[in-house]
Amino acid sequence: MTNGREYKNCMKSFFYLIPWLLVLGCNEKQAPIVTPPAGKSLTANTVTEVLHVFNDITTDVGLDFTHYNGMTGELFLPELMGSGTVLFDFDNDGDLDIYLIQSALMGQETSLEDSIFPPKAIPKDQLFRNDLTISESGEAVLTFVNVTIESGINAQGYGMGGAVTDFNKDGWIDLYITNWGKNQLWKNNGDGTFSDVTSIAGVESQQWGTSVAFVDINQDGWDDLFVSNYITFGYDTHRPCYLPSGAIGYCGPKSGAPEPDRLFLNQKDGTFKDISAISGIAQEQEAGLGVLIRDFNSDLWPDIYVANDAGHNHLWINQQDETFVDEALIRGCACNINGLAEGSMGIDAADIDGDGDEDLIIGHWADETNTVYLNLGNGYFEDATDQFHLGVPSIGYTAFGTAWFDYDNDGWLDLFMANGATNFIEARQRLGEKYPLQERNQLFRNIDGKSYEDVTTAAGALCEPIEVTRGASFGDLDNDGDTDILISNNSGPARLYSNQIGSKQHWLGITLQTAEKSTPTLQCRIDVKLPDDRTLTRTPRTDGSYLSTNDPRVLIGLGHLSDNVALRIYWLDGSVELFNDIQIDQYVTLVKGEGTAE
Repeated sequence: MTNGREYKNCMKSFFYLIPWLLVLGCNEKQAPIVTPPAGKSLTANTVTEVLHVFNDITTDVGLDFTHYNGMTGELFLPELMGSGTVLFDFDNDGDLDIYLIQSALMGQETSLEDSIFPPKAIPKDQLFRNDLTISESGEAVLTFVNVTIESGINAQGYGMGGAVTDFNKDGWIDLYITNWGKNQLWKNNGDGTFSDVTSIAGVESQQWGTSVAFVDINQDGWDDLFVSNYITFGYDTHRPCYLPSGAIGYCGPKSGAPEPDRLFLNQKDGTFKDISAISGIAQEQEAGLGVLIRDFNSDLWPDIYVANDAGHNHLWINQQDETFVDEALIRGCACNINGLAEGSMGIDAADIDGDGDEDLIIGHWADETNTVYLNLGNGYFEDATDQFHLGVPSIGYTAFGTAWFDYDNDGWLDLFMANGATNFIEARQRLGEKYPLQERNQLFRNIDGKSYEDVTTAAGALCEPIEVTRGASFGDLDNDGDTDILISNNSGPARLYSNQIGSKQHWLGITLQTAEKSTPTLQCRIDVKLPDDRTLTRTPRTDGSYLSTNDPRVLIGLGHLSDNVALRIYWLDGSVELFNDIQIDQYVTLVKGEGTAE
């Protein structure tokens, strides 16, 4: 969100990298030799002809939530930024429940009646239980029930993002929420209720928290906590900012000092220790917005990528001793191809070209492009945005929530971008709109791992509304074998979009577990070998996007392949197992130790 067009030039660090470049030499990406999945997959023309790829089922399933940003006309920066969406199975019944993050009233000596968009009730986060049933005809029937009051959750902060894990290893998924202000850790009691254990756990951060992720940084089996923080903001330091036209607008990230990110080490007793300083994480400060956990350098230790707003991005490489070193500059993913830091928001990583390593997508501000960082196979990246035809279509949009995902289950990972401006759109202002930031969301289809086709107009309801979208979560909410999308609109309704075409092709859903932990195991590598020798590589994860949490299961599109498949699992401890003859078109749970060791 780069208002004011203020940049840090990453090229100022280039000369410090010359010794590294001489050692590393030049990396040249070779185009992989790939063939499509067995059988005929959906063609680009087929997708264009299938209208309503996604349907809006929000009202039909009982999901009722409108985000309230608390604006009273003072144009406080936090109003622009929220909020996120969370998918997680809090009651362990096998389907995804929904947590929607709310914001609050802004300003001093103000009341809800002073709001430009007054809420119907006191704004609070909301928890919706998924009461999925199967009809006599075999069709999934989705129903969501608001259980916020029964759950004991009373979250009235200025909400931003969320993450989930079983932090105390009791078999129930817990919830961490970031705010502009005090963050909250909600412990799942296993009976449908939650308890606020923030103070007891020692994770009270008073900064402006944004995206957050749980990650086991020291491989002790207990998830630690990483919180990205934005900038300092207070009513006493708030000042007006101006658009190029001279009109007053929202300020950008340079209006406050960047806050240090935080890293909390799980002490295995229900508490955490703040190791932000000694780990090195707090040494470099930028305005953090997006977080992603992956093993980027293939050493079997989790690394942390942070998308920063108007500053160079961070790639924190795990040093295997609870410390980290930022290697984004030398690995080619700190700035764009021109050496400029951009307004980075949403983020995801996946293998988009079928070569077995994970590539990055980062959403940026309008007048910039979204950026594809192509993995060169060794944890080093190059800006390949134009190569994949994703530059020009994105230049007029400001992108937040995002994911690589296979919406048509053809075996190639497609792309969704949730858009919404951060500077007032003057054409909409002239129409008298009170919040003129609306933009259309976008859907792109992967063409054989070589380029992307803009299929926004064929996406149906998913890309029809022109709103101010921020958070986006991706998961199979009706367990029918395709990926649905949940979005949160700033000062607008949450929307749930049901995928209408993915389940028409073959698929396989996978949950990974270890004997020591009954909740899903994340960040392992899953390879599926196809009959034509092509390999699909996927990673179970809940992080990425923007302020949001995704389905922990891996959903693999298999196109017209109807045979059973073999899966190779690369576990976090370096062991590899083969699971043979797995039946497709279902969800399976694979437990470490039950496959054939390799």
